[in-house]
Amino acid sequence: MDTVQIHRKKSQAIIEIDNGKVNAINLPLLQDLNEAFAQLQFDETVKGVILTGRPNCFSAGLDIVSLAMGGVELAGPFWRAYFQLCQKMIRFPKPLVGAITGYAPAGATILALMTDYKIMARGPKHVFGMHEFKMNLQIPELLCHIYAYYAGEKNAWLAVQQARLFQADEAVQAGLINEATEVDEVLPKAEAYLKKLMYVTPRVYADSKRYLTRQLHQIVDLSDERIEEMIAEHIEASNTPEAQMMVKMFVEQLKKK
Repeated sequence: MDTVQIHRKKSQAIIEIDNGKVNAINLPLLQDLNEAFAQLQFDETVKGVILTGRPNCFSAGLDIVSLAMGGVELAGPFWRAYFQLCQKMIRFPKPLVGAITGYAPAGATILALMTDYKIMARGPKHVFGMHEFKMNLQIPELLCHIYAYYAGEKNAWLAVQQARLFQADEAVQAGLINEATEVDEVLPKAEAYLKKLMYVTPRVYADSKRYLTRQLHQIVDLSDERIEEMIAEHIEASNTPEAQMMVKMFVEQLKKK
């Protein structure tokens, strides 16, 4: 795998996102994460998993530049892989802890929300939430439902309107994150919490997770036909002249940096 590293510590596995300077979410990363979770689910030597990034960088979110350059031909495979990853993560039967080591806006927020317990690093640039309205971008329907599941529909809609990004302690108050701590403590605390979860009998853990996240399962457990409908709707909304103009402006701003 070129975009993730899997570190093993006894019966734990740590999936570390390692995809360029800001760990942007592109199709190769989604494919590697899908493969990583598929492998670890059926690896009997692995009893629990942590998803993390580098210090001060979990992921900057979607790779808007590659999506813009890839056009409609890339959009379909990209969103199909993204939705499949959401399904794999919520269906993952083993304990799964998110060690959010830095900024994690937009698409990275949703991936972090798919973990069972979330620990986020404090820092002025470490933000969490959906800010697509700043760029006049449509949030895919599935991602809207996932965000609303955690924040509540009323609060989620208000936060999206305001393109609000939460720092770690604010994200805890908003019900998006379970725990905030310093950067160098994120991974150790994630490992300690995972160890506690791993004491639970695997069958008991898997069944209890399924029972107690029933609504979230209903959100992501979609038929292939419904997923294709969502993808088509999102591609259509993202290809209006207004949306394309905003994306081009955003890409130009990135080139100047």
